[in-house]
Amino acid sequence: TLHAMPSTHENFRLRILSSFIKKEIISNFVIANGGISSKISRTKGYYMEIKEEKNKIVRRHFLDYLLGIGIFATIFSALYPIIKFVFPPEQAEAIQNNVVAGKVGELPLNSGKIFRFGNDPAILINTSAGELKAFSARCTHLDCTVQYRNDLKYIWCACHNGHYDLTGKNIAGPPPRPLEEYLVTIRADEIVVSKKG
Repeated sequence: TLHAMPSTHENFRLRILSSFIKKEIISNFVIANGGISSKISRTKGYYMEIKEEKNKIVRRHFLDYLLGIGIFATIFSALYPIIKFVFPPEQAEAIQNNVVAGKVGELPLNSGKIFRFGNDPAILINTSAGELKAFSARCTHLDCTVQYRNDLKYIWCACHNGHYDLTGKNIAGPPPRPLEEYLVTIRADEIVVSKKG
């Protein structure tokens, strides 16, 4: 038997139904996938979260860097004075070739006095005969400061009982060599002591 062809009215109904089915399929697809716009929104949100997290990490690293510099500066400022105290810088010794050791007539016969020759101690002696003599006052044994003994009439080191005569020669005790002798001259009323050579 032959089937009857659908009428125009039925064709119209079929087109409407087909259109409705397509819309439902698209709507179900969009809903099933959370919505295209929702998906795009979620993607944007995800990238924004990543960007914000990166910014937080950068800020945290920067703050850690500043904190590290602050801690280092604090430790350095605390340790620097201690280091300078334990290891003081070498001071350039002032080179002096001569120095005024005293005034003429201030030193009695058979007596001596210690004076500074640059950074070192020196000794000026007025002998019993009235002769002025000057030497380094550093004992050649262990650098103790020597003194004049008017009872013995020579130079003596109290540290280890070292003895020197009035030429500076080591004559007893542990000193291994003589004292360095200086030149003594009179300039007006001053006693000037100079290094030899």
